Amino acid sequence: MKNQELARIFGEIAEYLEMEGVRFKPYAYQKAALTLAALQEDVGEVYRRSGLKGLRAIPGVGESIASKIEEYLTSGKIAYYEEFKRKLPIDLDAIIRVEGMGPKKAKVLYEKLGVTTLEELEEAARSHKIAPLFGFGDKTEENILEAIEFLKRSTGRFLLGEILPIAQGVLAKLEALPEVTTVSTAGSLRRMKETIGDVDFLAISAEPAKVMDFFVSLPGVVKVWGKGGTKASVRLQQGLDMDLRVIPAQSYGAALQYFTGSKEHNIALRKIALDQGLKLSEYGLFKGSEAVAATSEEEVYHALGLPYIPPELREDRGEIAAARAGRLPALIGYQDIRGDLHVHSDWDGGANSLAEIAAAGQRLGYEYIGIADHTKFLKIERGLDEEALLARNLEIDRLNRSFEKAGLSFRLLKGCEANIMADGAIDIVDEVLAQLDFVIAGIHSHFKMNREQMTARLVTAMQNPHVDIISHPTGRIIKRRDEYAIDLETILTVARDTGTVLEINSYPERLDLNDLNIRRAKEMGIRMVISTDAHQIDQLNLMIYGLGQARRGWAEKADIINAWSVTDLLQSLKKPAAGQL
Repeated sequence: MKNQELARIFGEIAEYLEMEGVRFKPYAYQKAALTLAALQEDVGEVYRRSGLKGLRAIPGVGESIASKIEEYLTSGKIAYYEEFKRKLPIDLDAIIRVEGMGPKKAKVLYEKLGVTTLEELEEAARSHKIAPLFGFGDKTEENILEAIEFLKRSTGRFLLGEILPIAQGVLAKLEALPEVTTVSTAGSLRRMKETIGDVDFLAISAEPAKVMDFFVSLPGVVKVWGKGGTKASVRLQQGLDMDLRVIPAQSYGAALQYFTGSKEHNIALRKIALDQGLKLSEYGLFKGSEAVAATSEEEVYHALGLPYIPPELREDRGEIAAARAGRLPALIGYQDIRGDLHVHSDWDGGANSLAEIAAAGQRLGYEYIGIADHTKFLKIERGLDEEALLARNLEIDRLNRSFEKAGLSFRLLKGCEANIMADGAIDIVDEVLAQLDFVIAGIHSHFKMNREQMTARLVTAMQNPHVDIISHPTGRIIKRRDEYAIDLETILTVARDTGTVLEINSYPERLDLNDLNIRRAKEMGIRMVISTDAHQIDQLNLMIYGLGQARRGWAEKADIINAWSVTDLLQSLKKPAAGQL
C-alpha cells in the first residue's frame, strides 16, 4: 500500500513540476512513480532492511527521491509535496484524469478561473468560461464535458492492477497466521475482472476471533464497518472495502464458489440444482437436509454433472453449456508465457538498459524479450529514428552473441512500436522495418477521428506487409478514455485476412483488447499476443493482468503467439527476418 501511495505522490510532484515549466525533473519523478507502482517488495520492508542505501538501489530512485521516501516512511508526509499543494491547491488526481487535461492546462484554469476540483471544472465548462481562454476553444470545452461524463460512469470501482497487489499483500499476511489453515480471495478479484468494487477473503480457522482481531488491525485500515465472530468488514485509506469471512471446513468449497460469483453464473447453477431436485447455497449442495457436496468447488461442480469451471469463465456467457458439452477451453495458464514482445529500453527513455532487460527476462524464465522502442513521431517518449533503430539493433546483436557464447538459449528480439499516422502510414521507412524481427504499430495521436476515418487508418496500417502486431487496438484507457470510434468487426476481419496479430496490453489502465473482444478474436481465428508495454523491468510482472483477461476471453495457448517457442513465433509473423530461422 505504501508503494502505491508513494507512486501517486511522485506522479503528482511530476505534474506540479510540469505546471511550473521545470525541465528534466518531472521525468525523474515519473520514472520513480512507475518503479514504485510495479515494485513487488514493500518499500517499507526495503527501508527497514537496508535503510537509505536500499532505497537508492531501487531502479529509478536517486539520492533526492530516496530521501523523500524515507521522509514519508518516517513521518507520513513529504514536505516538498505539501508545499506544492499549498501553492497550487488543485485536486490533480481528479482533474488530470480528464482526457486532454494536462498539468499546464490545469494551472491555467486555476489561475484564470479558480478551478480546483472536478466539479468546478465541469461548472466552468458548462458556463462556457473555458472556450474563450487562449489555448482552449469550443472543441476543448466540449471534449472536457464529454470526458467528465465518461469519468462519472466509471466511478465506484478500482482498477484490477490497483487492487491485486494490495489483496495479495493482505492474503500473504493471513496465510502466515498460525490460526489460519486455508485462505483465498473471492468475488470479482478472483474472476480477474478489469475493475473491482471490493475485496472478499474466505478463510478456515479454528480460532476465528484472533483472525478477526488481526484483520481489523491491518496497516492502512481507516474504518471498521463491522466485526463479528466470523465476519469483519473494513475500509482502507485508498477507499477500498475488504470483507473477511471465516468458513467451516466442511462447507468451504461451496462458500468459495458462491462468493466468487458471478451472480449470473450462480443463478444458472442454482437452476441446474433445482432441476435435479437439489438445493445449492453458500453452505453446500443439498438433497433435502443431506449435504451432497460442499468441501471443495470441484466436488460441487461434479455433483451437478459439470467439470470444474475456472473462475475467470464464470460470467454466464456460455461456459455452462460448454461444460455440459465437454467443450470448455483449455485456458492459457499463468505460467505459459515464454516471452514478452512489448518492452521499452533506455534507448527510448525507458528505465533500463538492454542488458538489464535481458537479465530480468532470464530471471522470469523467459526464452526471449522483444524490444519495442517507440519511434520518431513520438518525441515526448524520445522515439527513435531510422539511424537510432539500426544502432540499437547492433547492440542487440552484440548481446545475443554473448548469450550464445555463454551457452544461453535466451535472446533479445529486434522490434519497435511504430506510430500509425493519421492516414495509416508508418513513421519509419520500409527498408528499416524490414530489418526488424517484428514490428508493432500503434495509435498515439489524433484520437478523436470519426468512425470511418479511424477504421480506415487502422486498416491501412494492418495492410502494411511490415506491420505484424497492432498495440492496444481499441485505444481505451479504463476509467479515463473510451475506445476509439471504430468498426471493430471490420478491424477484426482485416486482422484475420492480413495475418495481423492483435495485442492484449497488460497495462492495468488499458487491458486492451478486453475480454469480450478477445473472445470474438479467438472465434475468428485471429492470433493475439499478451504484452506488458513495460517501461522498466518491474513492469514485466504486469503480465498477470493480460493473462487474466485472456483467460476471461476463453483464450488458449494456440491463440497467443508468445506462449510459443521463438522459432514458431517468428515463423508466424508476416515476414520473418532474413537469417533468423
